[in-house]
Amino acid sequence: MILITGDTHGDLSRFRKKELKRLRKNDALIICGDFGFVWDGSKAEQKLLKWLGKRKYSVLFVEGVHENFSQLEKYDTERWCGGMTRRISGNLRQLMRGQVFDIDGKKIFAFGGGRSEDNDSYLNGDDDEARLRWKQEIPTEEELAEGMNNLEQCAFTVDYIVSYEPPAKISEFMELGKSDRSHVNTFLEQVREKTEFVRWFFGRHHINKLIPPKFQAVFDGIFDAAETPKTAIFRKILTEKEVTENGRI
Repeated sequence: MILITGDTHGDLSRFRKKELKRLRKNDALIICGDFGFVWDGSKAEQKLLKWLGKRKYSVLFVEGVHENFSQLEKYDTERWCGGMTRRISGNLRQLMRGQVFDIDGKKIFAFGGGRSEDNDSYLNGDDDEARLRWKQEIPTEEELAEGMNNLEQCAFTVDYIVSYEPPAKISEFMELGKSDRSHVNTFLEQVREKTEFVRWFFGRHHINKLIPPKFQAVFDGIFDAAETPKTAIFRKILTEKEVTENGRI
């Protein structure tokens, strides 16, 4: 089983949700960016990361734009389930940009990183540390090329795509027609056009929203990757109905 959620921002409460009790060994929880638990390298943080790594299921994340990339880069890279990862602790791993993984019998393309709204002010400011951090959030041309090459190697066919940013057309939909494409959105739009996939999950917008037929914006909800969009729509309709003491109306 593969469950998907969005930005955790270093908040442990997500890992105490009842939905995660369904996960067993060899299952996975994937976080679509802004993981936020790798931040200051403190002893308290290391203890927390060790706790996360001891989950019986894999805890996997792609990075968002609010990460400490310098801390992340201190961890060694290694190949796991067909793609490159950083192993943070035990079963806790970062899925690196542009990699394709075989997890629970499903092929998954992962692409973290993006461009924060205040990126230009940080890049052009006087804070060297902030400038480096916000520069690291932006995927490089090499990472884009590797991602496209890895998709080509699997004939542009995967089951799921997990990313922080959505492709450009979905981004414009989420922004009510506003067109402010970054090179990341443009790249992911090319992925959308070329790739056959069942579902695409992305963080970024801090909202849980199904965009038929294949796209799911994720935030604090936890979603079963195998659940079909039609089932998800039906479930949403049910949960929005009034509930009385005697059950659903």
